[in-house]
Amino acid sequence: MSEIPTRGALDGIVVADFSRVLAGPYATMLLADLGATVIKVERPGLGDDTRAWGPPFAASGQSTYFESVNRNKQSLATDISTPEGRAVASALAARADIMIENFKPGSLGRYDLDYSSVRALNPGIVYCSISGFGAGAGHDLPGYDLLVQAMGGLMSITGTSDPTKAGVAVVDVLTGLHATVAILAALRHREHTGEGQLIEVSLLSALLSSMVNQSAAFVAAGVVPSPMGNAHPSIAPYEDYPTADRPIIIAVGNDGQFLQLAQALGRPELAHDERFRTNTLRVAHRGDLTGELVPVLALHGADHWQRLLTAVGVPCGPINSIPDAFALAERLGLDPVHLLDDPRRSTSNTQVANPVRYSATPPAYRTAPPSVGEDTEAVLSFLARGRQ
Repeated sequence: MSEIPTRGALDGIVVADFSRVLAGPYATMLLADLGATVIKVERPGLGDDTRAWGPPFAASGQSTYFESVNRNKQSLATDISTPEGRAVASALAARADIMIENFKPGSLGRYDLDYSSVRALNPGIVYCSISGFGAGAGHDLPGYDLLVQAMGGLMSITGTSDPTKAGVAVVDVLTGLHATVAILAALRHREHTGEGQLIEVSLLSALLSSMVNQSAAFVAAGVVPSPMGNAHPSIAPYEDYPTADRPIIIAVGNDGQFLQLAQALGRPELAHDERFRTNTLRVAHRGDLTGELVPVLALHGADHWQRLLTAVGVPCGPINSIPDAFALAERLGLDPVHLLDDPRRSTSNTQVANPVRYSATPPAYRTAPPSVGEDTEAVLSFLARGRQ
């Protein structure tokens, strides 16, 4: 639809992106990376809330928060509360293959942009609605990640004695991933039947599913998980341990690995100790096990133990900073950073790379995150031409 070509597995798919902040924009960026044409609908002047969520700010002057989830998109500035803006938004929804929104449940109905209204214009639309707590009894609860981490139980199992949030808006990210999977499945269904559908995903439901073993412990066994710091409720040794210089993570997943650990530490008898012979026993005697490991690990530094234990197949590693983590990914050839040369700008834009490698349809980095309304004229021209 624009002068900037799309390519990839989703080439030709048009996404009407009425989402803001993180969960929805993360999902639409993933779709855009795979070639979809994503048109981000924003308020004139202000745009997405996260544009102002700084510092830090990128060289473009936009917040790094906004730039983290909005590459490869085009920005359409229109006020859907006005008849003119509503007409533009409706025309976009009628043209799109996918529409994604995270307004308060039910609120888009007054603009004729709810699923029923859009489906009447575009029966094949895949319409994804993201909310904090669902469209039913929880529709009035605001969907902020921190709030859901608290109310959804994640903070009750994170940290040690005091409730602690994760260091990133992990619920938003997980919800965006669930939304992306659902959208792709709905597109596949449409290929077979010609039918679009409504997809609803809430942050709370995504979190409850994503807490996997912790959620299952309660649902299937009636066990109420509690915060354990870096320890694991069902595996030992599987946590951080002090060494002569800095902490190291040791993550033993089976009895064979524990045997290798014991031998590498010069304590082979630990593998045959009645307290530690199986993982279940090691979990029951976690304190005793820690008491045996800590004095040995204190004899050398983290790098020494990582080399030694890795060589015998025991998963371990230091606790890295973010710069350390990127440096590690670079050394491993994972190319974690992409320098995007946007043809619309004179400067390059540094992006965290899409994490998936494809042999046939790799992610593309076409354009930097747009300024508010940067592509309004191009989008209006596209809509005037109609569906092609």
